[in-house]
Amino acid sequence: MSPVDPTDARIAELEGEVAELKKLVAALLAENASLRAEVAELRGRLGQNSTNSSKPPSSDPPGTQRPSKPASGRRPGGQPGHKHHKRELVPAEQVHRTVDIAAPRQCDQCEQGLAGRAVEPLRHQTVEVEPIKPHVTEYRCHGKQCGRCGAVSYGELPVEVAGHTFGERLTGIIVLLSGQYRLSKRKVQDALSDLLGVRICLGSISNREAEVAKALEVPVAQVGDAIREAERAHADETGWFEGKVNGRAKRAWLWVVVTAHLALFRISPSRGSEVAKALLGEDFTGFLTTDRWSAYNWYDTFLRQLCWSHLTRDFQSFIDRGGEGGRLGALLMKERDRMFKGWRRVRDGTMPREEFELRMPKVERRVGRLLRDAVVCAEDKTAGTAAEILKLESAMWTFVHVEGLEPTNNFGERTIRHAVMYRKTSFGTQSPEGSRFVERILTVVTTLRLQKRNVLEYLTAAVGAHRRGLPVPSLLPVAEPSQLAVAA
Repeated sequence: MSPVDPTDARIAELEGEVAELKKLVAALLAENASLRAEVAELRGRLGQNSTNSSKPPSSDPPGTQRPSKPASGRRPGGQPGHKHHKRELVPAEQVHRTVDIAAPRQCDQCEQGLAGRAVEPLRHQTVEVEPIKPHVTEYRCHGKQCGRCGAVSYGELPVEVAGHTFGERLTGIIVLLSGQYRLSKRKVQDALSDLLGVRICLGSISNREAEVAKALEVPVAQVGDAIREAERAHADETGWFEGKVNGRAKRAWLWVVVTAHLALFRISPSRGSEVAKALLGEDFTGFLTTDRWSAYNWYDTFLRQLCWSHLTRDFQSFIDRGGEGGRLGALLMKERDRMFKGWRRVRDGTMPREEFELRMPKVERRVGRLLRDAVVCAEDKTAGTAAEILKLESAMWTFVHVEGLEPTNNFGERTIRHAVMYRKTSFGTQSPEGSRFVERILTVVTTLRLQKRNVLEYLTAAVGAHRRGLPVPSLLPVAEPSQLAVAA
């Protein structure tokens, strides 16, 4: 064997070390890239606020800059020519007491003695509430003793009274205080005592809520059936809590589907598409306005309208991340402004809808091109969001071709806002039974508000019918229009 050349051995050794160093450098570069991506992600989360994400404005840290509306140049308050609003006088037949004030003896201006004809008096009314005292009815069930067996038989209470300590209207007031005015059970207890002079325990308040939830079961189900036949609807969902697991509140979701005259709420442990399908029905064929949440992706995009308020936040997030995505986000925002400017003119009647429809294809093409550029050229996070939006591209523009359809889901979000405030003060519900009460009372209150019907009168009638075993009044509009177009 020939001896090994030391030089060759050293070269081989150095080549091995270089190879190991290359592997180490590659690993360090990969780790560096991963850490940079993680830092970028954390910075992005840190920079999230209500202008570039779905976070509510209440979560914004101090100093958050929100887009300001341009100054109108008008002074605060009522503008010249605006419709004057004043309190209407109660009709004379509804006045409980009249006080006549004699006319003065001399003129207020020239002090001449007044001897002319009398004129129509000026009317001024004050509204007061008399001290409220609970109206207590005592039922005395008389009885007689049987001369044969000695048993005592008593007269039976009316069916609407048996088993009930609190009347129908008072029961309606109790659930209205909790369901509409979002008072806790202790606050309801205090309000009944302070305002009505009624003393009630916390358990009785819970029992009244359970009774009303049962009474509302059928009319709420009718609302669900009617919504599934609607031609247009808005849907949204928000976080909720139901019960506890290992001492911690269990996550749930509160959903709403709303039309111009009807609103349906549902509390579910899931935020998945199965809940949306159950609320709308898999055979739903109306136009549906939502955000980009994936639970609605089963629905036909040509019948769906994406909320441009959410798209605006997506475009703002592009800008906030900077880079090429930020440049494209700024251009997308310009197209968004162009669209809304035209839309507002259509809404205000200063632009014919036909002209708006002729202008929009150019905007649609530019937005589509910019989103495709973002998929190719922008940073990973921005590119991913752009790709997700493009999957629903046709749903961005449904409102252009369907008259009366809004480009935002503001109507749905306004509808669910009351429920959000309810959650913040109540911290959710403690049981499925509590959730049924909340979703049904929210359905009733919101639906009646949309129809401008008196909530307390309905609840009183519903409780009365339920106690008598009669059909509970319907929540459907008295003269339901053929087309349930969402109000602007």
